[in-house]
Amino acid sequence: MHRLLSKTTQDHCQETTARNHRRSRTKFTEDQLNILIKAFNQTPYPGYATKQKLALEINTEESRIQIWFQNRRARHQVQKRLEPEKDLEASQDQDHPEEKIRGREDRRCRTSYTSSQLHILITAFTNNPYPGIDSREQLAKQIGVPESRVQIWFQNRRSRFHVQKKRDCDELLQQKQDQERNL
Repeated sequence: MHRLLSKTTQDHCQETTARNHRRSRTKFTEDQLNILIKAFNQTPYPGYATKQKLALEINTEESRIQIWFQNRRARHQVQKRLEPEKDLEASQDQDHPEEKIRGREDRRCRTSYTSSQLHILITAFTNNPYPGIDSREQLAKQIGVPESRVQIWFQNRRSRFHVQKKRDCDELLQQKQDQERNL
């Protein structure tokens, strides 16, 4: 099969695979899942300290706990949408502690970046706004922050990029409309 592809196509496929390499799926044991499910049932939006304790308890990284909770909440929302009648009846007489707004003390401290760290991150973003796990780990090591913070920085940067792009398009459209009115 590889002989049929041109050299440039093979190079492109290898580059794309290397660039978009994802972290391997985290497989939790039944005991770990029981602990996580129990914690989720108590509070679907745990604070940073709770996620750290869970990570120590089940012997994994806090970032994996964070992702598990995000995925579990998403799955939970889908299930709620599939059974709206049951949920409506059951929820009319109950308080929902999971909807409580988290206080600042429950959050992770904001990560501050130096200008040199930002320069490295922005350069990397310009080259590839969707780096794979290998690239993120290399960047994390290079700038001295956890990989999970690099991942969040890229998510936030992509979001800002798309918002700015939309704003620029809206401004151009407005300018064009203004010019047409003035003619």
